[in-house]
Amino acid sequence: MRCLVTSARPYDQQFLGAANDGRHELVFVETALNAETAFIAQGYPALCLFVDDTLDAKTLETIARLGTKLLVLRSTGFNHVDISVAGKHGITVMRVRDYSPYAVAEYAVGLMLTLNRHLHKAYNRVRDGNLLLDGLLGFDMHGKTVGIVGTGKIGTALARILHGMGCHLLGYDTVLNPACQELGVAYVPLETLLAKSHIVSLHVPLFPETRHLMNAERFALMPEGAMLINTSRGALIDTTALIAALKSRHLGAIGLDVYEEEADLYFKNHCDDIICDDSFERLLTFPNVVITGHQAFFTREAMKTIANTTIQNLDDYSTGRDSPNLVSANRTAQ
Repeated sequence: MRCLVTSARPYDQQFLGAANDGRHELVFVETALNAETAFIAQGYPALCLFVDDTLDAKTLETIARLGTKLLVLRSTGFNHVDISVAGKHGITVMRVRDYSPYAVAEYAVGLMLTLNRHLHKAYNRVRDGNLLLDGLLGFDMHGKTVGIVGTGKIGTALARILHGMGCHLLGYDTVLNPACQELGVAYVPLETLLAKSHIVSLHVPLFPETRHLMNAERFALMPEGAMLINTSRGALIDTTALIAALKSRHLGAIGLDVYEEEADLYFKNHCDDIICDDSFERLLTFPNVVITGHQAFFTREAMKTIANTTIQNLDDYSTGRDSPNLVSANRTAQ
């Protein structure tokens, strides 16, 4: 099957090429797909997309007119695709249902430890010849209460790690997970979780009702000095409310691997550019904020699984086989 791989980086070509092994005709371009670039889909019945591609109604209308029948997502989340509009145009959407929950969970813990033990500050200090410990005081993770918002595969992997570290675990989800309960996770209402947790980690998909899940009211519920980690979706957090919580010194620290307005920022080199997102630039000024560029998923194991599943999706579509990776207009839990 002829497939255009958009937003492609060298590592995409490496892993997808190895998984494909010549089965499909893959053409790689660095260009992100959106309403302005949709013309590049001409001649491709299948498109392989990443999270920085934007498949809104206008883009879908264009690619449907150009003959695209299949969207294969290199991601678990699909909030960057208007699924209902895709269905109206007869476009099938498939995703990577699972890759490596360990990759994201381990990264979340890495952000917790970085902020708690001030590793980012210590690294820069030592490079400048400053080996003082002033301002680097942290706390034992052992015995602290960590709230996990969203206890699917990633949340469960995180619970296992934190359980091993001796943390008390609270969970919030619409469905109780027996695997988490076996680890001692106590399910409580979201408001209770926020009020009782030293650290909160977000692991839920982005839906209309989870947009700005963390807003001014919910920041106020958190204990003074608490830490928030987001490796899930940027728009789960109201950035304006976040900045206010940091300025008031109510929020103790935040680790972000995702950002509400990341579409025009992430997966690009801005070294010689002026970043015009004032909120993003403001966040970078806080000493208790660590921001990374949506890399929590980025491990060899995860990339291999993403590539293998993507090629399998192309195989299944080409042969008419049923696939658990089909996305419909009905919501599918992450």
